[in-house]
Amino acid sequence: MSQKEGFKLIAVSKRFQRGGDAAPIFDGLNMDIAAGQFLALMGPSGSGKTTLLNLLAGVDQPNAGQVLFAGRRIDDLAQDALAAWRARNIGFVFQSYNLLPMLNAAQNVALPLSLVRMASPERKRRVEAALDLVGLAKCMRRMPSQMSGGEQQRVAIARAIVGDAPVLLCDEPTGNLDRASASEVLELLRTLNRELGKTVVMVTHDQRAAGYAAQALQLDKGRFVDLAAVAAA
Repeated sequence: MSQKEGFKLIAVSKRFQRGGDAAPIFDGLNMDIAAGQFLALMGPSGSGKTTLLNLLAGVDQPNAGQVLFAGRRIDDLAQDALAAWRARNIGFVFQSYNLLPMLNAAQNVALPLSLVRMASPERKRRVEAALDLVGLAKCMRRMPSQMSGGEQQRVAIARAIVGDAPVLLCDEPTGNLDRASASEVLELLRTLNRELGKTVVMVTHDQRAAGYAAQALQLDKGRFVDLAAVAAA
């Protein structure tokens, strides 16, 4: 697998303990996500969408199988190595924005850069560039309470890309937004994918949001099912 390739899941199984029972989420799941792909993951609650994001990010580990990124296994990395890999490669976008209310937009965006050695001028340049890219160059000093939901989510996206991570993992990124703000955020994700080559994996319940992705997959009980069959049901 070349360095330009993305994720590969090989016979991945994942289960959670519920009381005395082990509840299976995935059982022998195989999957490929090419670098530069914009993929939407759909499915009912409990189908495994967020668990799959967590496996891709190395936040969660499989009970069996392998998770590879660019040909390298990440599921067996030590915690320090995994944290360093995640800082270099993964940007997160959440439904609830996860901005710190006591920090302004620029300070929130700068947070991931605190994990790496970087001179102050370079940190400032990256923060300004990220906010400019999401259309918020004039909002650097605004507090989250002074911004709309759509603006807060764009700050969150700027935070996700400030370290130039090649992968964006988005968990219901438009779930708290009105239709107009959701469209702005989805257009931004599509631009990041098409123009900057970011790999975007987005969990969503919204068929309209999934339409912005190049491919949509439906998860049901830990398995991928055909979208046409789902639509016809």
